[in-house]
Amino acid sequence: MQNMLSLLYSALCRLTGRAAGAQTVSELLIGLSEYASLTLPAVPPDLAQTQRLTPKAPPVVGAKAGAAPLASASLAAPVARVTASRTYSDFTPQVTLDIKKCELHLLEEGPSAKAELTREQGLRYYRTMQTVRRMELKADQLYKQKIIRGFCHLYDGQEACAAGVEAAINPTDHLITAYRAHAYTYTRGVSVKQVLCELTGRRGGVSKGKGGSMHMYAPRFYGGNGIVGAQVPLGAGIALACQYQGNNQLCVTLYGDGAANQGQLFETFNMAALWKLPCIFICENNQYGMGTSAERASASTDYYKRGDYIPGIRVDGMDVLCVREAVKFAADLCRAGKGPIVLELQTYRYHGHSMSDPGVSYRSREEIQEVRSKNDPIALLKEQMLSNNMASAEELKEMDVAIRKEVEEAAQFATADSEPPLDDMCNHIFKNDPPLEVRGTNPWSVLKSVS
Repeated sequence: MQNMLSLLYSALCRLTGRAAGAQTVSELLIGLSEYASLTLPAVPPDLAQTQRLTPKAPPVVGAKAGAAPLASASLAAPVARVTASRTYSDFTPQVTLDIKKCELHLLEEGPSAKAELTREQGLRYYRTMQTVRRMELKADQLYKQKIIRGFCHLYDGQEACAAGVEAAINPTDHLITAYRAHAYTYTRGVSVKQVLCELTGRRGGVSKGKGGSMHMYAPRFYGGNGIVGAQVPLGAGIALACQYQGNNQLCVTLYGDGAANQGQLFETFNMAALWKLPCIFICENNQYGMGTSAERASASTDYYKRGDYIPGIRVDGMDVLCVREAVKFAADLCRAGKGPIVLELQTYRYHGHSMSDPGVSYRSREEIQEVRSKNDPIALLKEQMLSNNMASAEELKEMDVAIRKEVEEAAQFATADSEPPLDDMCNHIFKNDPPLEVRGTNPWSVLKSVS
């Protein structure tokens, strides 16, 4: 036993460049404890209180008669088990990474080309993006099973945008987006179970099963808006409220490249610039507005310059750290009274525009696969963490398994939960108002609204 421990200890010392000074069994065990956790099997109380009897050695096949029995003292005592383990001290706690430099409009300086990442942040961003990915894939499955009906716009491929934006702003800040809203609903604090219940039209949904895919809300999250571009002037209004109240808050207003040519955007830009509103306008450019590529729909695809007299930044939207640093920069600008600002996040969606769009009639499967293999946001963060020793592959795999389990349990609940009753149809129209009479679906019915 001593020879085996000595060899193991010497090998570990050579790997770490330390001197191997331990010689006795006790010294070897103490030395090995620096590299591994040492456990002893429990000793029964009756055995500990009585004299240990040395059992007879088992007969050895082929042993000569009269030969000395094998030493068996080791069988009388508990055997030490050395179990290799990694502790948090084994991982790199923080690194500084080079990120893609942003393109600027009307700015002398922009976000830093370096980003600091702690292990805790990396694991949190990874969990957020992986949860969104699994949630969206489960929504795809439920839609194909006809459990989810109606409009359903999935976000897989764009996870770095939602995770990076949320990492850069405060929980007290405000956010409004378009109809591709599942990810932001989750990052704003709504559970996977509530999102999937809403998608399946169940009472446990965040909007009590009455909103569906495009109409989910949470404190300081204003949806989920079904009309293309309509959320942009609403976001400016929220920013105006922040400015009026003087609470040092801001509003992140998101829209897609398909909405970037809407007239209401430019009217909103004008008002926001006149009043210097604390508003971050973000164009999530996923390259296609429904089935039309950005190049075919826009005379200029420099969406970060569309504010004209408003500063703009073009950002790699597939890197969560690039997004975080750019939104942090924009938030600091707005809080200093120098808003608004326009950001363009260059990203990509793996699914079609909605579940009714197969997504391969206007682009090739090879194009989608190339982005998946070379520029996937989750794979990028995973590679950064593993290559910098900030996590182990086993740890991330365990997280993946836990996320799959969480999403699967949420889906099972969402399919078993009850639908909202008919008498709940007109409730929750206004907040804190007395019951409101609403004309029903036929001339003889009158439904009551209860806030």
